[in-house]
Amino acid sequence: MIGWIVLGVVFMPVLWVIVTYNSLISLRNHVQNAWKQIDVQLKRRHDLIPNLVSAVRGAMEFEQDTLEQVISARAKAVSVSDTRDRAGAENMLTQTLGRLFAVMENYPDLKSNKNIMQLQEELTSTENRIGFSRQLYNDLVANYRIKQEVFPNNMVTSLFSGFSREAYFEADDSDRAVPAADMSIRSR
Repeated sequence: MIGWIVLGVVFMPVLWVIVTYNSLISLRNHVQNAWKQIDVQLKRRHDLIPNLVSAVRGAMEFEQDTLEQVISARAKAVSVSDTRDRAGAENMLTQTLGRLFAVMENYPDLKSNKNIMQLQEELTSTENRIGFSRQLYNDLVANYRIKQEVFPNNMVTSLFSGFSREAYFEADDSDRAVPAADMSIRSR
């Protein structure tokens, strides 16, 4: 009987370490998969942007600066590999696309072109998917961090390498700014 108790006392901590380690590995893989899902949507956006730029280039002859900003932001977003730097580059690309869409509103010819409207709708849909993917990624990062940091799991993470803190996908400072709305009624 005492042998079973001793075996249980030795076996239970080992079993706990194994279960904790495996759950950390599982969460880490979910986080990595969520980032890859964002990456798929970003790739789709990167592929759509040149089509939209080339479709509107002729009609927006006075807005070449806006188009060049979009092209430059896309090039930077494609070339960055670090997660934090890439998040910043993608936020910049999102902002320049927003400016492009705003400028496009001033061109009636563009708003009536079905091809351009379809590209704009696909980009908008892709932006929505990116937003949902970012939310899922951040939720998984939060779960992974909690699992790493709570006691006694933090002892397991300190024993084994490979459990680094994943970075959240954060909004850019300009996205956090409260927009000013002028709701006053002006008489003409």
